[in-house]
Amino acid sequence: MDKFTEQVLAETGLFAMVGKAERGPVAIEAIKKHKAAYLMAVGGAAYLVAQAIKASRVVAFEDLGMEAIHEFTVEDMPVTVAVDSEGTSVHQTGPAEWAQKILAKQIA
Repeated sequence: MDKFTEQVLAETGLFAMVGKAERGPVAIEAIKKHKAAYLMAVGGAAYLVAQAIKASRVVAFEDLGMEAIHEFTVEDMPVTVAVDSEGTSVHQTGPAEWAQKILAKQIA
């Protein structure tokens, strides 16, 4: 879905997306450009995520099934901000941070 992120954000006013995979550079640039966010749900936690959804409706692309755009009313949804509105991705910062911690421990 990365190749559609720009179009979806530009044409819908969407301000956050939820998924479970890393977003690539094209999607991250679109997220940054539109000051949106990408929220990551932990794989295997579908039950917890589902319990947080209090109401939902399909607002676009119903024929895409799971990839359709839904509007959710949520409460205490267990997600992490994986890409923030500035384009910072936890998939880039996390490994870099841990590599430094591991290196520092090896040196010590």
